Amino acid sequence: MRFLILVVMLLTIGGATLAAQPAALLQVKHMARYAITSWSQGKPRLVNINRAHNGDFELRAKVNGVAAPMVIDTGATSVVLTYEAASAAGLPLDLANYDVDLETAGGRVRAARVTLDRVAVGKLVELSVPALVVPRGQLRTSLLGMSFLNRLESWEVRPDTLILRGYP
Repeated sequence: MRFLILVVMLLTIGGATLAAQPAALLQVKHMARYAITSWSQGKPRLVNINRAHNGDFELRAKVNGVAAPMVIDTGATSVVLTYEAASAAGLPLDLANYDVDLETAGGRVRAARVTLDRVAVGKLVELSVPALVVPRGQLRTSLLGMSFLNRLESWEVRPDTLILRGYP
């Protein structure tokens, strides 16, 4: 009986703590959902991306269910979408507030904060991913940055392959 009371108390304290931090709660819910799904399937979640001729790791991700060409950019703090990719993904760009200074290979640009409902790269699916959107014509290709990569169990670069490993 004492054990049951202790478990209930710990769950209550943990729930109250997470409720005070909505972002942490979303992350815990997300990890729990995918841990249960992966455990029931018993398959590792791996994606291999081959290096392109130009040296980049290019891929087609799905942002809110819509295909978007992207380049892996470990130097980008966040996923960064072109205006066109964000528009195709159904983001409300009319209300976007471009108040984030961003340094890109092409120079400084202002970006708007958004949250992507779903980002999928092969078998790897992440929910509620923080991202940035740049104005029309400011970026050639969307970037898959660390706001996505940090959610993975690991990622590693081999000579011509990038291996993304999701949590089991």
